[in-house]
Order: sequence, then structure tokens, then C-alpha cells
Amino acid sequence: RHCKKLSIVAHIPFSSPPTVRIVHSGHACNVEEERYSERVYTIREGETLELTCLVTGHPRPQIRWTKTAGSVSDRFQDSSVFNETLHIAKIQRHQGGRYYCKAENGLGSPAIKSIRVDVYYLDDPVVTVHQSIGEAKEQFYYERTVFLRCVANSNPPVRYSWHRGRDVLSQGSDKGIEIYEPFFTQGETKILKLKNLRPKDYANYSCLASVRNVCGIPDRRVVFRLTNRTASPSIKLLVEDPVVVNPGQTVSLVCITTGGEPPPTLTWTSGSDALPEKSMMKDGTLTLPAISSEDAGVYSCVASNNVGNPAKKSTTIIVRALKKGRFWITPDPYHNDDNIQIGREVKISCQVEATPPEELVFSWLKNGRTLRSSERMVITQTDPDISPGTTNLDIIDLKFTDFGTYTCVASLRNGGIPEISIDVNISSTTVPPNLTVPRGKSPLVVREGETVELECLVSGKPKPIILWTRADKEAPMPDGSMQMESYDGILRIVNVSREMTGSYRCQTSQYNGFNVKPREAVVELIVQYPPTVEPAFKEIRQALGRTVSMSCRVLRAHPSRVLRYEWRLGSRVLHSGHFDQRDETEYAVRSLVREGYGEYTCDIINEAGAGHCTFLVTGKAHPPEFYYDTYSPLWQNRPRVYGYKLQWTQMNPNAVDRIMAYRLGIRQVRQQRWWEQEIPVDGPIQTGELITYNLTELIRPEAYEVRLTPITRSGEGDSAIRLITYSEFHCSFEEEPICMFIQDKNDDFDWTRHSAATRDTKYTPNTGPNGDRTGSKQGFYMYIETSRPRREGDQARLVSPTFNVAPKNPYGITNPPVYCFGFYYHMYGKHIGTLNAYLRQKGQTTSDGPVWSLSGNQGERWRLAKVNIHPTSSFQVVFEGVRGPGIEGDIAIDDVTLEEGECQNPPSNHIPNKGGVLQVVTSVPMLSGGALALVVA
Repeated sequence: RHCKKLSIVAHIPFSSPPTVRIVHSGHACNVEEERYSERVYTIREGETLELTCLVTGHPRPQIRWTKTAGSVSDRFQDSSVFNETLHIAKIQRHQGGRYYCKAENGLGSPAIKSIRVDVYYLDDPVVTVHQSIGEAKEQFYYERTVFLRCVANSNPPVRYSWHRGRDVLSQGSDKGIEIYEPFFTQGETKILKLKNLRPKDYANYSCLASVRNVCGIPDRRVVFRLTNRTASPSIKLLVEDPVVVNPGQTVSLVCITTGGEPPPTLTWTSGSDALPEKSMMKDGTLTLPAISSEDAGVYSCVASNNVGNPAKKSTTIIVRALKKGRFWITPDPYHNDDNIQIGREVKISCQVEATPPEELVFSWLKNGRTLRSSERMVITQTDPDISPGTTNLDIIDLKFTDFGTYTCVASLRNGGIPEISIDVNISSTTVPPNLTVPRGKSPLVVREGETVELECLVSGKPKPIILWTRADKEAPMPDGSMQMESYDGILRIVNVSREMTGSYRCQTSQYNGFNVKPREAVVELIVQYPPTVEPAFKEIRQALGRTVSMSCRVLRAHPSRVLRYEWRLGSRVLHSGHFDQRDETEYAVRSLVREGYGEYTCDIINEAGAGHCTFLVTGKAHPPEFYYDTYSPLWQNRPRVYGYKLQWTQMNPNAVDRIMAYRLGIRQVRQQRWWEQEIPVDGPIQTGELITYNLTELIRPEAYEVRLTPITRSGEGDSAIRLITYSEFHCSFEEEPICMFIQDKNDDFDWTRHSAATRDTKYTPNTGPNGDRTGSKQGFYMYIETSRPRREGDQARLVSPTFNVAPKNPYGITNPPVYCFGFYYHMYGKHIGTLNAYLRQKGQTTSDGPVWSLSGNQGERWRLAKVNIHPTSSFQVVFEGVRGPGIEGDIAIDDVTLEEGECQNPPSNHIPNKGGVLQVVTSVPMLSGGALALVVA
């Protein structure tokens, strides 16, 4: 058996708003407080950032991580992670900023905490050298001055130091040097000025950049050798400018250095973009294999040796291309007609896009034979007054014999590119275009999602290209462009949407036809769509005998005249009718019966179809919500088994019929078989009521999956699942319930839960801890406050939950078990009194002496205590703090543990005592047996 019967039902409301706290792990260099209001987490670049959001509250809060870089606002926009731990491996400098953890569970306001992450780094320093030569007019000599500037990117700000050989240089140590910071920058000294160079100034100079070993970042050094030959770079390109090539060719750009000391480094860049992926670079030569038009552009060779300004020289690569051949026919412009007539003038224009344009060559053919320019056939090549890349053929005094096919041929002078030819027919049937919309094709009424064809009939010879645009608004066409071309006058739209409703203009293009005033027509498109309604889906949970009301509302529809509505349960029609002036319809079930459960659908119908509101009416109970804030609710009751106190509340218990029982399923992780049983429930469950059930006979240290399903007379409700893992008892006082420790009612004063981050700045100095046991100022601990009105000898006792010791046999305990009881203590202050730890067993009216005791000042640090205990029955452990002779006597405890077995590596009992009295009372064996069980009340 894996489970026992229901043991406790706590009849108390148990819901609480969220609280949140951020803790860290990973590779922090430091976590510190600034002005009590900001937590700063510093981390070295490349390390792992791990921040965990610890939350309390019931129901379990939803957690969201967000980041607003460098801002203190509560905007949640840049990024978000929806789990407790934010993990960033190999963090980079741009990932620094403020990280927020937000928790909300619908009760009260969301809880928000933030931490600033500062990423520290130090790049290699770079030394740049600038030389100047000045002439003195009265005396004819030249002065040569050299400036060495050292810069390194870093966080925090970097400190620089200069060295000549092994000597450290400083301001004033040498009259020939100056060390200073430019007025327009902020930071440490970084410019070294060498005035009127002397022979000893030609040496090795090193710049040391340091962030003072912050985050363990080592210093970085760069060396520059200054000689009398030090000079800025100069280069030469061994290529023509521009470089004109055919597609598919391999292009090599050669760049060589012609000067510079130290020898410059050569690199290539391409405009503002990166170099093509296929490019290869070696010794200053850039090779581009199989070049294409996309590779054309400006390429620059850059030489740098950190002396003076980099040298840069550029060349342009032009890739030959011919594309987009078009033509148009212009009738005699001096007569008011748009067609071709014998005796008039006709001009044929031909245009292509050519690269490079100056290599473009046109030729004309008539009926396949070469045509040369004459008095009646005037050929104009690339007239600068007309569009570039255009040639004209003017036929003056058109004759019948001029009818025929004229061909415009475009090519590039140096070849390598296929030529483009365009045929234009001039005949007695050549007529200007006409554009009409076919009868019945406007307006076009279609339903959303269909395919529609907008049509304009175009006549004329030759037929021009038709351009489609939106006529009613500045909106893009269905393909996203502002205009679409059609060669047959049809615009086809697939999967038409309601946004495409409107007017569409078709018009003749000036090219591939007559160059006359554009003909145009307009087609109206009306897209009908079914009603959009709300709610699309809604679940209604309701008990039998109650009233259920459902409402379906129209948001928009086209046509907007809604015809009718129809309510159905499954396939059965309940009610139907027509809309009047209202935009919604309602349906009510006055007294819900079992047959009334199911899926209700309201269809609101127009010509285009129906919109559907769906309501799922069910008597299913909502899922239970496991109570996550029970601190480590585990216990051991035999050496190889453990138990778990399962706690939950019921979501909206009054929404449906009374919950009569829960079906509990449990299975071991990685096993297939579920063990199930029912947990009966007596009486109604209240909202927020905490229900408890003890699971026993769990095998250590296996993890288990638990499934809990509420049951009403309507059947099973929604299930909730949680994972149970084995752990020993450990309490760090981080959560408000403090692991079910309680204050003794018969002492003089209470222990206080505290953290250094929230500690009053007026607290007594020279006493108490500055953080929890881990050193965190946000971590919590328990302490006794010894300021007034406390008096010497006053006692404060903190009592643990009860731990059960179960006998292994029914005849009593013959071999008492041993447990290791451990905790950290902090006893700093000249008035420290005494800290005692007692074992309080069930059934004993008096307690023996303390199992552990210590008095006096132990220094400003946390120390570990461990002691073996041998209980014979259920027991508690008690911490007793005794006030010393003055106010500097605060005693603190943290990280209390209880583990089965003897203590491993217990700390030495001989602790430096600084005047106090040290007593370490080890426990004596007691008649006992069995294992430890923590019962969390």
C-alpha cells in the first residue's frame, strides 16, 4: 500500500498574495547593496548567469522574468522567461542590465523584485601613434613630436600605466614626456606625449590596462616599438577602376603596401555590407569566384599599423547585365488622333536596363534585315533628352510599304552577355488600346477565402501591359507591392480577405503598346464574410438545479444585415429567430438538469455563412491547487521509507456540486503503473480551505508523481499533478512560516526573523550578523534582539515541529536510532549571553540539560555546530537564547538540519572563547528505535 486515509482537513481559509525574492547562483564576482535600494550582481563576461526567483503565495504564483536594459522603469518588454530560474550561459556584455522577476496569482498586486546585472570585461588595449613635425621660423630646425594613445574597452573603467622598456613612466619623471587625459574623454590617464624626440625615446613602449583584478580579470598589456622609421601606412591597388566583368568570371583585386612601419595589416571591405561569403583573401589579394550582379559594388583595401590614420583605397566592380526590354509606339504628336495613319509620322521607342550603360549598343531590323538610318527612317541612339538606355526609330511620312515587323536588338559592346531583341508589328491592324470592364464583372461579390479574378478587357494591337492599383486608398496590392502587372488584363487573388474590399484601377501602361494618354477602368470588389462573434468559446461550470445564462454578441459582419440566429445543444435545435435592433441574443436554462450538460452552440448567420459562439456547460469540478509553500514537508518513519504531507486547496469549490471525494493516484517516477484510491470528503469545502493528506510507505530516495482528481455526483473533475522528491529536513528561515517553528509561550521574549537588507539602520552596532549564513544581505535568519526592554537573564525559546520516532517492532525500542542535529550560529558582541539547544521528547514533563551549549563572544562570523541525538519517542528541538549583561548581545541561528545517521566530520568542540564559557554537552544514548518523522502542523 502506498497511501493511508485522509488524516487532517484544516478548516481555515488558506490563500495568500505573492511575495518574491531573487537569489543567485552561478559565477557571481560579487553581490552587493547600493543605497539600500538596489542589488548589484557583478559577473565576468563568459561566465554563467543564474538567477532564481523564490516565490510564496497560494495559489502558486505565475513567474515571469523580464529585462529592461539600463533602465529603472517597470516596463516588461525586451524579453521574458516563464520559469523560476533565469539561466544565461556565457553571458556577453550587451546582456547586462536590470532583470525583473514578477509573480502574480490574482490576489492583490503582483510582486516584483529586480536586480542589476553588471557584466565585467577587459579587452586587449590598442596603441595608436600620431607624429607631428613643427617648424620654428626664427631658427631653422624641425621639431618632431610623437603621441602614443592607449585605449581598451572595459567595465569597470580601466586604469592605464605606461612603461619604456622596464621603466615606469609618470608625469614629471622625465622632462621629455607628458602624460595626460584628453579633455573630451573621461577616465584614467592614457596619452603619452614624447616632445622633440631624443635618441633614448626610440624604444619599446608598453601600455598596461588594468581593472584592478576585479572579477579576477587579469591585466592586459600591449607593446609598441618606436623607431626613427616609424611611419603611417601607404598602399597601392594593382587594378583598374572600375573593374568591368561578365557574370561567372573570377575577379582578383590586388592590394600591396608601399610604406609603413611597423608593416601594416591589409583588410578588404565592401561598402557598408559584409564581403560575399564565397570571397577569399590572402596576402592583400581579394578573390571573388563566379561573380554575379549581386556582388557588384565598391570594394576598399584598408591598411593599418596603428600609426597615423589607416590608408584606404577603393575600386568599383561592375558586372555586365542586360534586362527589362520594353517598347512603345507614339503616333504623330501634331495631330489629334491616337492611331496610325498613312502619311503621318510614327515613332517606335525601345528601352533596356544596361550595366554599364556606356557599353549599350542598339541595332534595328525590318523583317529580319538590318535597317540603317535614312531621311525617312531616322534612328536615334540613347538620346540624352529621353530616358537612358532608350533608342528611337522615327518613320516619317508612313507608307504602305513601311508595314512590317521592326526588331530592336540591344547588346553590350564587349560581348559576353546574351543580346535582347524586341519585335514590334506596324500594320494596318495596329490600333490604339481600349479598356472596358465586362458586363457583370463590377461590382464583384465574393466570400472570404475564395479565389477571385478581377477582369479588364483590353483591345488594340499590340496589347499593352495592364497595371493594377488600389483606386480608393493608398494601400498595397494583395502581393504587398503598390502595383501589379497583368499581360491578359486579369488580376487573380487567391484566398481573398475582408481587408481587400474596395476599388481596383486597371490602366494601360505607357510601354509595350501605344504611348498615348492611359486608358483606365475601375472594378469594385466586395468581400462578404460571416459574422464575427464573441465569445468564441466559454466554459461554464455549474451545479444541478441552478440557472445558466448564455449570450452571443455580433462584433462585425458583411453584409451587416444579420439574417437569423439559432441555438443548439449538440444537434438539437433549442431556439431560433431573427435579429431586430439588438446585436446579441441570449439563452437561459432556468434549472439545470443532468441532460442539460453539454456543448451549446449559437450560430449567427448571414449570406456569407455563420459565426459560432460555443458554450461548454459542465458539472466538472475545477482542479485542486497544491499548496507549494509547505516547507520541506517530508519525514522518515522507517529506515527505507518516507512519508509526505500532501496539502491543497480547491479552486472554486462552490461553482459546482459538492465534492464528495478525491481520487488519488500515485506512481513512482519512470514507472507506468498508477496506484489509485478514493479519499472521502465530509461536508462542503470552503474557498481557500487547506486540505491535508499523509502519504506513507514511500520508498527512499525515489521520487513520485501524484495525481489528484475531485469527484462530484456529475463525475470526475479536472486533475492536478505534482512531483514529490525526497529530502532531509533543512530550514534556512527563508519563508515566512519558518518551517513550522513556533515561539515558546512560556519564555520572556521571542526570536525575530530578519535579513540584513531590511535591518533598521538604527540597529545596535558592533553586534549581530551583516548577512545570512551564505553572506547574502537578502537571506534570512533568526536572532534575539537584546536591546531594551530586555534584561540580563531573559530567555527566548524557538521550538521546532514534532519529529516522530516509530518503533521497528511492537515490543518496544531495543536499539535507539541516531540523528545528526546541525545548525549555524553567530555570537558576536561584548555582551553575548548563552545559546542552548535542548531535546524535548513526548511524554516527558521535564527536559534534561542542553544537548549543546555555548556562551560569550565568538567573533564576527558564522560557525557550524553538529551534535548526535538519540530520541526514544516523538520529539522537538528547542533553541534557547539567554540575554547577556548588555545590549551588544544579539545571537543568531541559520540553516537548521536534521539527518538520519551519525554526524559526519563534526566541527571541533574547542572553539576560541574570548572570555565566554564554552560548554558542549554531547547527548547520551537513550532507549529508542525506529526512524525520524517530521509532522508539519
